[in-house]
Amino acid sequence: MALRVCVIPLAVASLWRMATNRQADDAYGEIRFSNLSGFKYLVIINAITAAYSVLSILLSSFKSLARYDWLVFVLDQAAAYLLLASCSAAAEVVYLAREGDRAVSWGEVCSYFGRFCGRATVSVALQAAALICFVVLSLVSAFRVFSRFDAPGADVDCSGAGSKQADEQGK
Repeated sequence: MALRVCVIPLAVASLWRMATNRQADDAYGEIRFSNLSGFKYLVIINAITAAYSVLSILLSSFKSLARYDWLVFVLDQAAAYLLLASCSAAAEVVYLAREGDRAVSWGEVCSYFGRFCGRATVSVALQAAALICFVVLSLVSAFRVFSRFDAPGADVDCSGAGSKQADEQGK
């Protein structure tokens, strides 16, 4: 529960930092997060994961929903993968803005839009922290689901040879 509570401010802070990120330059114009698809994806996924965290906290108080551990497991996995994908996309955009790519004639832009790049970096770092929380949540929910099943015993023969012997003994 504590990790779900931690995800909410991290995701909202990352969303807010990126959604309000813009900078204008007299020579080069204005840049906003919405100009870059990787940053738009970051904002959308942060909104989804924050909303999911709030909803899962609210629903966890109902004991009748305890039997839906599989659903929580699948949704935690989906949230973790969405965060991973959006964090990777946004980190790539930040990297290209800072370093450029000479092979395709893209110059770095952070020397012109330094404040924008700094805020974008903070937003990506906050999202990475939320991602770490969801990775741990995914492990916890996986443990909850799979701990209900017994491990196969040492006497179980998975090779299929045991079934041939049983057939021969029955004849």
